[in-house]
Amino acid sequence: MDAPLRPLAWNRPRLHGWACGWPCLWALLAGAAPAWAGDASPAGNATVQARVLDLRGGELRIELPDAPPARRRMLQAWVDEVAAGIPATFGRWPLERAWVRIVEIDSRDRSPVPWGQTQRGGASPGVLLYVREDAGLAELRGDWTATHEFAHLFHPYLGREGRWLAEGLASYYQNVVRARAGMMAPREAWRELDAGFRRGERDTRAGPLASAARGETMRVYWAGAAFWLEADLALRRHGQDLEGVLAAHAACCLATAPARDPGGFVAALDRIAGTSLLAPL
Repeated sequence: MDAPLRPLAWNRPRLHGWACGWPCLWALLAGAAPAWAGDASPAGNATVQARVLDLRGGELRIELPDAPPARRRMLQAWVDEVAAGIPATFGRWPLERAWVRIVEIDSRDRSPVPWGQTQRGGASPGVLLYVREDAGLAELRGDWTATHEFAHLFHPYLGREGRWLAEGLASYYQNVVRARAGMMAPREAWRELDAGFRRGERDTRAGPLASAARGETMRVYWAGAAFWLEADLALRRHGQDLEGVLAAHAACCLATAPARDPGGFVAALDRIAGTSLLAPL
């Protein structure tokens, strides 16, 4: 990995240095597993109801639990809305084929979606979401987990050294996508981002992000999100935006390069953008 891609300490986004106040941010926003999180791939062991949602650029197979009809309709409406926010933000769905599976659990967790994960094995990548069986639509719409996991589909597998890039990308877009889709107000999305950056700052220790320990989760997620925010702002200063570059990468390269080293991924985005903006960040 190139040295510029190895930040040695936490740096909050240099918004003021780029003269990017609230109008700029408004443009951005408005324009290890629990014991029960085992293997629940599409060929899992529970009865499911499935349908295919056609999206710009691909399709999403939605697998729902064998719940009462009203419950299935509610879960379907929620997944449809979250999934539609992806092409609304990026202009396309990242993959020709993907799947999402909802597994309902009896949980006392405060979160309506206590766990989510992206699975890249098998015929096509997919997203597994564990949903509290008593979670209502309002709770689900206010949760970020599904959007976070869908955003992961826009990058290849980046390995352990690229975990900060992968989780940072998903953490950044879990707020941007929901703001663009009308699931949260742009000001609220920025407050969530800023709160995340502060959590990451508090969790910062010495050493490169690429080798950050599992105990530095907030640093990994939110220093990574700060990188992608800075990348987005840098691209916008040159007449482009990050989601457009990621969409172009998805169209040309995700299917043929499902795994890359972190430096190679960032270099590929720079080549697509015709710039050398991202690697020096």
